[in-house]
Amino acid sequence: MKISTKGRYALRMLLDLAMHPDGFVALKDIAERQNISKKYLEQIVPLLNRSGLLRTNRGFQGGYMLSKPTSQYTVGEILRLTEGNLAPVACLSSDQNECLRASDCITLPIWEGLYKVMTDYLDSVTLEEIIDNYQSKHGGDYCI
Repeated sequence: MKISTKGRYALRMLLDLAMHPDGFVALKDIAERQNISKKYLEQIVPLLNRSGLLRTNRGFQGGYMLSKPTSQYTVGEILRLTEGNLAPVACLSSDQNECLRASDCITLPIWEGLYKVMTDYLDSVTLEEIIDNYQSKHGGDYCI
């Protein structure tokens, strides 16, 4: 599995908002701080907005802010939203494994184990933990 720029940039955008919690933040400011195209962020915002991860405000002093505490955002949630399913092989992409070889597949337990480890890990990491870890290593200075 390879995480696309969409997933990485969505995570960086949400971390940027988490690090600037005092009011709504303009998309151009996030784009500038993160060195990401504003146009690209404009494509990511609807995904985050529809899922309820963002609050928006239009007009003067408009922008975006997180809709819930940083401890309630997991990396797994963000990546599934932007990347879709995180399954390492196609046969694990849906709830029901429809592969004709599933019952006799000698490698299926490997892929299931990998998928479980990945999702358990990504679902255990929150924005709050990422920020706390970063600040403990960098003395509170901010730069993603």
